[in-house]
Amino acid sequence: MPEVRFTIRWPNGSEESCYSPSTAIKRHLNAGQIYPLAEFLERARAGLNEASDRVAAKFGFACSSAMDQLARIEAVALSQPSDGQVTCLSLT
Repeated sequence: MPEVRFTIRWPNGSEESCYSPSTAIKRHLNAGQIYPLAEFLERARAGLNEASDRVAAKFGFACSSAMDQLARIEAVALSQPSDGQVTCLSLT
């Protein structure tokens, strides 16, 4: 299953490299797109849960790496301004 690395810029200007175990994330995020924080969180949750579900369908267990990435995103989001915007810089 092809993995995807995606880079985001948080509202505070910091950048973070993120991981998805499948290309499912590409249905939810687009490179160059700017999302309000709440929308970004919804899209990240949907994409990483879908990616984990695809791993589960193929291998019989959910992907802990996808869930760890989602937990990291949610934790960092708590320290960001709620009216901020997240930029998806790249998907590779």
